[in-house]
Amino acid sequence: ACAVDQMLCWLWLGLAACFLAVLLALQLPQLKIPAGSSSFGFAVCFQDLLRYGKTKSGWGQRPAWLQTFDVPKRWFCHFYILSVLWNGFLLLLFIQSLLLSWPFPVWLQHMVGFLDGTWESQDVNAPIARQDGETLSALLVCLFVWLNSLRRLRECLYISVFSGGVIHIIQYCFGHCYYVLVGLTVMCQVPADVREGKGSWLTVCWYHISGSLMFIWASVHQHRCHVILANLRKNKSGKVVNMDHRIPFGDWFEVVSCPHYFAELLIYLSMAVTFGLKNVSWWLVVTYVFFNQAVSAVLCHEYYQSKFQHYPKCRKAYLPFIF
Repeated sequence: ACAVDQMLCWLWLGLAACFLAVLLALQLPQLKIPAGSSSFGFAVCFQDLLRYGKTKSGWGQRPAWLQTFDVPKRWFCHFYILSVLWNGFLLLLFIQSLLLSWPFPVWLQHMVGFLDGTWESQDVNAPIARQDGETLSALLVCLFVWLNSLRRLRECLYISVFSGGVIHIIQYCFGHCYYVLVGLTVMCQVPADVREGKGSWLTVCWYHISGSLMFIWASVHQHRCHVILANLRKNKSGKVVNMDHRIPFGDWFEVVSCPHYFAELLIYLSMAVTFGLKNVSWWLVVTYVFFNQAVSAVLCHEYYQSKFQHYPKCRKAYLPFIF
């Protein structure tokens, strides 16, 4: 598999650039409109498209025409259902290729070849260039994506307490496309001979162990943060007693307002480590995740500061002690 996938790199670079632009645009006075504004304009649409959950409901009474684009925030679980099924399917194909020498389906090989730019340039007589650990890296990251989605699905179904929060229908559709694209991105890192059912050896390297340990560490902290948020609405026996938003304390909440977003970044960083820190395509995925989560963290941090008069001033929005 190519370290620099042509179409894929441009796609993730474009997405990262869009969210960087959004992050910068949030600082413009022209786009900071009063809460509950009923006017029709770019600023209103811009803010409404970005916000979800408490940052949308805490924005004040929204125009009725904007509310027609709302879907329940609890539908987040649909993202993870899709991801568990889709990325689990890709993981199964990967394992079958390694253990049974079954090639990927033709449609998947064509799709991956289109994204990584090798579809029209493949030479069946060309020698296969593969770095040590490349196959195991792709297998582990594919597994991590699936495990992360499975954990998040379980949290959505059995731990998180969703109020009447909503998300924009465009955000909802984008979330589905994102998890499909992440899986295809991992498949683009699978060596061509493995996709064709011709390779089955695995080489363990230091970065596989380091990346795995970092993935577990970040996942544990993200889970703890989701439990802390859910417990704000439960009593000691675990029964939901309120739907109010409160100031969370404990774990990484002591240093940042959105440690679950920070942990998400670390999870994707752990996958970059698992790729040996040299996979350009995945670094662009990490860049996208960084700016995407930063946008949500900034809006959430602003919500906490505006709602709670005595909100801890030592907390940053996203990155501990930095941002």
